[in-house]
Order: sequence, then C-alpha cells, then structure tokens
Amino acid sequence: MNLARIDGTIIAPACHPSMRGTRTVICQPLDENGNDIGNPVLAIDTLGAGLHQRVLISTDGSRTREIVRDKHSPLRNHILGVVDDAGVNSKFQ
Repeated sequence: MNLARIDGTIIAPACHPSMRGTRTVICQPLDENGNDIGNPVLAIDTLGAGLHQRVLISTDGSRTREIVRDKHSPLRNHILGVVDDAGVNSKFQ
C-alpha cells in the first residue's frame, strides 16, 4: 500500500478490454512528508477520488484483476481509500 496524490485522469479510445468502464487515474507516489517520490503510476479508481486528493494505492495486481473481472488484465494498481485526514501530528496539515 502506498500513499499518492491524484494528478490526472487517463482517457484512451483504444485500451485493453479490462479497462473499459473503469476510471484510470495518474497517481504520484508520496513520501511520509508529502513529497513526490518516484515516477507516477496508473491506478483504477472505483471510489471517485478527486483531482489532487491523497489516496492509498494497492499494488496487488491479482486483486486489481479480480475487480475488473479479467485474469489477463495488465492492470496492477487500484485505489484502496481516500485520505481525509492524516492525523493530529501529521506533516500533511
């Protein structure tokens, strides 16, 4: 599970069949201080997270393939939750 920020949405007229009907978003991984780390990743979003919201991303590809009901899907990441508050002593405040 990784903390990330939603930086955009992917719209693709041609895609793998398992991606049809799903919202795919660009997620920028964040460190514990809220700074960008690594390269952006794609994730499916069944929760409706908004632009620039912080989210938790699961990298469990088998669970992501279960969500889209296609065991041959190339999808690996999905949004597990939207972060509303990181806590009283959070560096995200």
